[in-house]
Amino acid sequence: MRRWLPVTSVIVVLMTALVWGADLLRPSVRRDRVRTARVQSGPLEASLTASGTVVPAIEHVISSPIDARVLAVLRRVGDHLKAGDPIVRLDTSDSELDAEKLRQNIALKGNEQARTRLTLESQLIELDGQIKSKDLELQALTAALASNQALAKEGLVSKEALRESELKAAQADVDLGRLKQSRVNAEATNRTQLEGLSLEMRSLHAEDAQQRRLLELTTTQSDRNGVLTFVQDEEGALVRRGDVVARVADLTAFRVEATTSDVNASRISVGQPVSVRLDDLVTAGHVSVVEPQMQNGALKFLVSLDQPDATWLRSNLRVDVQVITDRKARVLRVARGPFAQGGGAQQVFVLRSNRAYRTPVRLGVSNFDWFEVVEGLAEGDEIIASDMRDYESAPELRVK
Repeated sequence: MRRWLPVTSVIVVLMTALVWGADLLRPSVRRDRVRTARVQSGPLEASLTASGTVVPAIEHVISSPIDARVLAVLRRVGDHLKAGDPIVRLDTSDSELDAEKLRQNIALKGNEQARTRLTLESQLIELDGQIKSKDLELQALTAALASNQALAKEGLVSKEALRESELKAAQADVDLGRLKQSRVNAEATNRTQLEGLSLEMRSLHAEDAQQRRLLELTTTQSDRNGVLTFVQDEEGALVRRGDVVARVADLTAFRVEATTSDVNASRISVGQPVSVRLDDLVTAGHVSVVEPQMQNGALKFLVSLDQPDATWLRSNLRVDVQVITDRKARVLRVARGPFAQGGGAQQVFVLRSNRAYRTPVRLGVSNFDWFEVVEGLAEGDEIIASDMRDYESAPELRVK
């Protein structure tokens, strides 16, 4: 025993040093340097992530009513406007000249209308005179015919004279009928001509009213209270009819313009509930419009907010958009973190005492806050939620 005791002691010391040395050489992490998450059960709303920009819900576009040059810029971008405030004044000299020509045409057309009415009335008066004269002539010839017929019965008038009286009376009756028909035709013609002139006059008055309205619009005005978000601020610049001169936004209500990858196109539809986030600030909404065309591999859609006047909303503010695609009443879930970049098979470190063991798990749907745990973990398990890619080859870790 005296011979073997020193040897045995050396062996025990070497084995102890080997065990403790191996443990000291095992990779380790400090608990206070990593973030942990515990598996729990609860409801989960599956969603897909999109990036969004807050924009005004209503933005009024003011366009140039005529081809003109910018004479003066009366407001600048960012100015608060009230309904009726002028924004830009345009050169109206050409339009005023056109308006003056139009007024002259209206006066000339009115003069023509008056002359035509007088001429037509004169024609009718002349026809009325001819009709009255012919009617008197017919009455005289009818009386003469009656007298000749009475005398003819007594043999005092020849048959030739009686025949001549009958012919004259008949001719006068035909002439009177023709004059009366001519008057009817002339009256209808006169009415048609006057109606045509009236239509031309109404058309000219409509053009004049439109021209006046365009002249009033050349000093572009805001039709609502809002903030000027764009203005054509280059004085002397030529603007064509229909060109945008200014934009006025109502900053009391907002919506969100969101974009996501085109791989999610089939999962987004109008009416889906949406959660809009900025850090800890959240407001709900729904998908209101899905644009039919992709642009650069991205799908664009619009979100209407349940609280469009939330105090934290600002124009052009970048926000996170979560489109809810599914709801599950009770699942195993774990807080979202950098330990996983998406669903499917993952490797996570599960904490047990002062050790963390690499464990294969499978994650399901997710949202902004949670991952669904499909298999590999049980309720109450605690995992390291931090990014552990530096320890990909370590089967376990010491936790200090």
